[in-house]
Amino acid sequence: MSFLGNLNWVKVFAFIATVVWAVSGQAKISENDALNKNAPEAIPGEYVVSLTPQAALTASVESLAANFNAESVEPVIEEQGIYLVKKSVAFQAEAVMSDIQASGMVEIVEPNFIYRIQGNAKSVVPNDPEFGKLWGLHNTGQADPKGQTGVAGVDVNALKAWEITKGSDEVLVAVIDTGVDYNIPDLKPNSWVNQAEKDGEAGVDDDGNGYVDDVYGYDFANNDPDPVDDHGHGSHCAGTIGAHGNDGVGVVGVAWKVKIVGVKFLTASGSGSLEGALKSIDYATKIGVDIMSNSWGGGGFSQTLEDAIKRANDKGILFVAAAGNDNRNNDSRPTYPAGYEVANVVSVAAIDNKGRRASFSNYGKKTVDIAAPGVNILSTTPGGLKSYSGTSMATPHVSGVAALLKAANPGFKTDEMKDRLLSTARPTQLMRKFVATGLVDAYAALINKPHDPLPPDPNDPANWEKRSLSVESPHPYENNTDLSWEVKVPGAKSFAIHFERFETESRWDPVTVTDANGTVVQTVSGDNTGTYTALIEGSSATLNLKSDRSVTKWGFKVDHVAIKEKVIDKITPVEP
Repeated sequence: MSFLGNLNWVKVFAFIATVVWAVSGQAKISENDALNKNAPEAIPGEYVVSLTPQAALTASVESLAANFNAESVEPVIEEQGIYLVKKSVAFQAEAVMSDIQASGMVEIVEPNFIYRIQGNAKSVVPNDPEFGKLWGLHNTGQADPKGQTGVAGVDVNALKAWEITKGSDEVLVAVIDTGVDYNIPDLKPNSWVNQAEKDGEAGVDDDGNGYVDDVYGYDFANNDPDPVDDHGHGSHCAGTIGAHGNDGVGVVGVAWKVKIVGVKFLTASGSGSLEGALKSIDYATKIGVDIMSNSWGGGGFSQTLEDAIKRANDKGILFVAAAGNDNRNNDSRPTYPAGYEVANVVSVAAIDNKGRRASFSNYGKKTVDIAAPGVNILSTTPGGLKSYSGTSMATPHVSGVAALLKAANPGFKTDEMKDRLLSTARPTQLMRKFVATGLVDAYAALINKPHDPLPPDPNDPANWEKRSLSVESPHPYENNTDLSWEVKVPGAKSFAIHFERFETESRWDPVTVTDANGTVVQTVSGDNTGTYTALIEGSSATLNLKSDRSVTKWGFKVDHVAIKEKVIDKITPVEP
C-alpha cells in the first residue's frame, strides 16, 4: 500500500471499530463530513469501505476492484468485510464516495484518515541552511533577502505538500532559458543525464534523437551539446523548481526530487532568437519532458512558435510561461509566449511576500492564469546564491508545483494538470483584479481541494452600481495635446471612472484625474485598459490629457462609472 510521498513514519490506517447497518441497504457516508472543505486530513485517493453482509460473503478483491472501478482493492480486516479502495486522486473525493455508495455493496465508506501523535509531528522542514529565506515556499512573515517583511501564509504551501510527495526522479522539467549549470552542488543530483549519450561513443548520436552528445541537454544559442549556463538566469529558475532537498546544502526547490533538462537558447547577454526558441521547444518535446518552464518573452505573434507549443501540447507537455514584467494588461496587449491560446499554456504573474501583485508584473483577468512568488527570490546561480525578481522567478514556482503534481499522478494529462493548478489556486483580495484564479497552492493541488470563493469585495468598483457614460480622447491624440473633459455623475457621493480602453505613452503622456475641488486623485499613463480610477469623492471630476512632443498612442475611452455611495436627501419632518 502506497504512502504519502517519502514520509518515513508509519502510515496509519483508518480502521472501523463498529459496523453500522444501513436500513435501506445503501452505504452511509461517515459522520466525519468528507464533503466539508474543512474535513480532517486523509490520504488522497484512498477509502476504507465496510461491505454489506451479502457482499462480504460473495465478493473477491478482483470483483470489488471492477465494481468500484478502482486502481486496487486490499483487505484491511477481511473477516469483517473491511477493505481499502484506491482510486486516482484526479477524482474529487465526494464523487468517488458517492459512486461507491451507489454500488449497493457497502455499508460504510470513509476517507482513509491520517492520524498523528499529539506531540511534535514529524517535520518535513528540510535541513538546507538557507531554507528560512525562501518565503515563496514557507512564509512566516520573515524578511525576504532584501529585508522586506512579509505576511505569514503568502507562499505556495510547500510544507504541507511535502507530506504527500517531495517529487520524483521520473518527472522531467525542461528549463528553456540561458542554460543550467548542472555542476552546482544543489542542482547536480537533480540534473537530467542522457545515459545513452553519456555511455555511448563521443561524436555519435547514440540515442538517435538527432543530436550528438546531448548528455545534459542542448545549447541552441551556440549550437553545441553543452547547455551550461553562462548568465545565471536559467540556473536560478532551475533552483526554484528543483534544488536538491534536505542535503544540508544551500536552498531547496519546490520539488526535492525531479530531473531538470537544460535547454539553452538565450545567450550570455540574456537574449535569443525565434529560431532558437523553436529548436528548444521541439528538442524538449522530442526527448519527452513532462513540463517546459519558460521565463522569457518578447517579440510579436509568431505562428511557427505557436505551432511548436501546439506540438508540445499534442505530446501532453505542460508549457508554463512568464506573464511579463511591463506592468501592463495582457488582455489588451498580449505578451508571448505566455499569450498563445494553446491549451497547455499556463501564464504566470508575480506577487511579493505580502501577497500584492508585483509592481512590474503584467496582469489580465482573461489571459493571466495564476500568480506565484516573484519578488526577492533566493536561488542558485553559477556565482552562488542570489536574489532576483520578476515573473521569471514566479514561473518556476508553478513549474515546481506542476512537477509535484506529476510525481503524485504520473498518468495525468496536460489538461488535468492545468485544471488542477488553476482550480485549486488560493484566491486573495489583493490579486482578484489582476489574475484569473489566485496564488498557486501545492498542497491544495495535490489533494484536489479548491478554496472557498472570496466574498464580493466592497471596495472593488466592479461590485458597485454602474452608470453608462461616454467620454473619449481623439484616436490617436496629437503631440503637445492639452485637453480636458468634465465627468458629471448627478446624485453620486463617491464614484470611480472605468476605462474601456486606455493607451498613452507611459510616464510622458499622463491623464490626470482631479475631483470637483481641484484635488489630484490620480495620474494614469501607459496601458490601463479595463481598469478603474481611484475613488473620487463628490459627483464630478475632470480628466486632463497632456502629451509631450513625440510618440503618440491611441488615447482613452470611458464607457461607464461605478457609484460607491449616493447622496441621501435630508427630509425635514413636519410637525403634527
